[in-house]
Amino acid sequence: MSIATAPSHRTALITGASAGLGVEFADQLAERGYELVLVARRQEKLEAVAADLSARHGVDVHTIAADLADPDAPRALFEETRRRGLHVDFLVNNAGSAGPSLLEEKDWAPQAAFLELMMTSVAHMCHHFIPPMQARGFGRVINVSSFAGRLARAAGAHYGPSKAYLVALSEELDLMLGKTNVHVSALCPGFTHTDFHETAGLTEMKNALPGFMWYDAETVVREGIEAVERGKPIAISGRLYRWLDPFAQSKLFRPIIKALAPGR
Repeated sequence: MSIATAPSHRTALITGASAGLGVEFADQLAERGYELVLVARRQEKLEAVAADLSARHGVDVHTIAADLADPDAPRALFEETRRRGLHVDFLVNNAGSAGPSLLEEKDWAPQAAFLELMMTSVAHMCHHFIPPMQARGFGRVINVSSFAGRLARAAGAHYGPSKAYLVALSEELDLMLGKTNVHVSALCPGFTHTDFHETAGLTEMKNALPGFMWYDAETVVREGIEAVERGKPIAISGRLYRWLDPFAQSKLFRPIIKALAPGR
């Protein structure tokens, strides 16, 4: 069934929904008639996003403030949606951050919080929300990964590996769900125009990269939604990155990456 003709009363839950890709997912899913549940840490920002979406699209928008680095947050989110009488049909696991360097950050607490946010919380959300989708006979799950999860880099040993886990998780869930009408897809964008890089303190890096490497959030989200509708377990967003992906998976690519690593 096409998402463009989604009936009323279907609900989409989006994490990391106060900015960036999360807002774009909310916008495109609201345009397709989905009632929304927006989740992020900042309640005030959520309320502003919710008011705008409701006014423009005429859909009900619910907000729940939660920090997915908290191990109890996914269970609490699931219970809160049930308490409000909401049945989530479309789940977008989008919350994330740039994270610390595994070797340079000496305190383990930020490392543990990052791993909880980027990997464990996603599995935990799938654990709670997918079985009811199976029972109702319809569900869509997008786990927002990254092209960084498709190749090894000398880049902190956290962000890329955490995104690679989301690819593996989505592939295995896709196999487990088989021919059901519940689809799971890992969305792997390359460089995308959002506020992520400014928030992460990576503006200088962004400005140094050529424009052809960047895609708009609208394109990334649209391609992600189309891919999960078609039942594709891995969605590489952007023509450039779809072309690069086979090379990134090749053993021939690794010596190039290694030669470019710091200290080589």
